[in-house]
Amino acid sequence: MITGNKGEWSEIYTLLKIIADKKLFAGDSNLQKIETLIFPIIKILREESGGNYEFSYDSDLVVVKSTEEEYRIPITKFQSNAILLLSKLQETTSSAFSIPEIENFINSFNCTTLKAKSSVKSDIKIIIHDQRTGSTPELGFSIKSRIGSASTLLNAGRTTNFIFEIENVELTNDQIEEINSIDSRSKIKDRIEKIEESSGELSFRRTENAIFGNNLTLIDSSLPKILAEIVYLFFTTGHSKVGDLVHDISISNPLNYDTETNHPFYEYKIKRFLTDIALGMMPSKVWTGKMDATGGYLVVKEDGDILCYHIYNRNEFEDYLLHNTKLETASSTRHNFGFVLKENMTTYIKLNLQIRFLK
Repeated sequence: MITGNKGEWSEIYTLLKIIADKKLFAGDSNLQKIETLIFPIIKILREESGGNYEFSYDSDLVVVKSTEEEYRIPITKFQSNAILLLSKLQETTSSAFSIPEIENFINSFNCTTLKAKSSVKSDIKIIIHDQRTGSTPELGFSIKSRIGSASTLLNAGRTTNFIFEIENVELTNDQIEEINSIDSRSKIKDRIEKIEESSGELSFRRTENAIFGNNLTLIDSSLPKILAEIVYLFFTTGHSKVGDLVHDISISNPLNYDTETNHPFYEYKIKRFLTDIALGMMPSKVWTGKMDATGGYLVVKEDGDILCYHIYNRNEFEDYLLHNTKLETASSTRHNFGFVLKENMTTYIKLNLQIRFLK
């Protein structure tokens, strides 16, 4: 029996739903369909551990080709099973569950797993017909479901720590111990406030991980400083949405850009950063700018609609990432941040970056 969580079952829902729809709907930054941007589907490709699958159309039939077999299934069966699976996803409160009816259906064309092959960058690949250019590109997607718990865009780790020197004050060992003992619900924010009450100022020095710092510099030489400012704002204000934090930093303009001509310096650079994460940049691995096979996201909305965001339509993709993500506080003990430390007469504190999609 196949069991999985809502995110894993959402992969099968996405497969059934887009096969039934025969087209992809592009989305805007507000998770609404762009009515003028629809891509007819020619073929869907999915790689599983048990084999590769190709889904195409012959009139009202879906032609499923696997490594050894070919199946011809009425498209109405994909439609009805997509509806059934959506209702199960919306109803269940279990963390892991089975759906025998759906398992029986996907087994009928020899599909036996919920998730795509783990070694494959894309959850699914789709060959579309671009009506604007007449071309038929193959687009790779990761599937992001809003039905289950929100997924992360950038996972926290010691690799995503930003190191700030505490300047303008010499904190005693007793003061450091007092600050580090603060264990309130908003302890990082409260510790920073205590530092600043003592006339201390946080000044960004570097990322803890050199590879992450160099990856950021590759994207834009100002990016380490900009992200450090955004992380600081997150921990010292009530704002967590990336779009709000970018708005705040654009007003304060800590890098002193020439804003007379209204160039969107901060928004542009953060969009580049978010896009590169989405396309494969990881903090611990050297990023060359070369995209993974995955060039975008298929977002499963709570009502079952599926929207397409792809580097192929870069503006919509960037706007979606900017307006549908937030910073959040990860475990400070696990990732070793939020504590005042003193080494070689230098006092500093680390702040951490983790980015999650909004629900």
